[in-house]
Amino acid sequence: MKKLKYFLVLMMSVLLAVVSVGCGSKPLSAQDVLHNAKDSNTLTWGVKADTKLMGLIDVKDGQEKGFEIDMAKALTKKILGKNGKAKFVTVTSQSRIPLLKNGNIDAIIATMTINAERKKVIDFSDSYFDAGQAILVKDGSPVKSVKDLNNKTVIGVVGSNSVENVKKYAPKARVLQLQDYAQALVALKSGQGDALTTDNVILAGMAVENPGYHVQGSAFTTEPYGIGINKDQPALRHALNKAIKETEKDGTYNKLIKKWFGNVPGFNYREVLR
Repeated sequence: MKKLKYFLVLMMSVLLAVVSVGCGSKPLSAQDVLHNAKDSNTLTWGVKADTKLMGLIDVKDGQEKGFEIDMAKALTKKILGKNGKAKFVTVTSQSRIPLLKNGNIDAIIATMTINAERKKVIDFSDSYFDAGQAILVKDGSPVKSVKDLNNKTVIGVVGSNSVENVKKYAPKARVLQLQDYAQALVALKSGQGDALTTDNVILAGMAVENPGYHVQGSAFTTEPYGIGINKDQPALRHALNKAIKETEKDGTYNKLIKKWFGNVPGFNYREVLR
């Protein structure tokens, strides 16, 4: 009887210890991300899958491809070593920050502009690409610049700051916001809007795949892209900034710029070389 009682007490102690440890453990988003990445030899990146030239899933092999994909791979190896692995999770402009906050991804590299509003919620690395907002129109469109969008309909994407920017330049423009760029492009082609607006590099990818449409006029904003990470991750932020500088110094960055943007009509890739 005494042995049974001792066994029961011992088991209860073990259970209490397990519960105590579980309750005291930090959520994934609050853990040291760089430490975990080094342990697993893997960095998990949130990337776009609908943005040609930056992040797009190739239907032929199901692989993510684009400038940001290649940058993520290069940065991963700079941080974790030559055998470091980059894992990719598809995100949208709307889902990327929630997925980061929940700990589903370690970092966002998905055409995300560094701005004050987002800095309230997450931290950013230094800029890894300097884009600028522009508009995409059908050939022959009377819209020659963003100011011509007054009293016309402009199409944007939910979660992007592009539509808000347009309102500053064309306050009387009507706004149609859709869930992703694929839907936005379909809407433009079907005549639901007079122009589609977002960053010039994203529009350049659309123009390449859609003859009869072009990027109109020059960029009217400066949009520095940064890698988004959770707050209170100083080690990861330092490692990312160091890795970005190393890719610029050793020529990797410029090679990737030329690879993805060197032959895009209307896009001056030399403006983004470093």
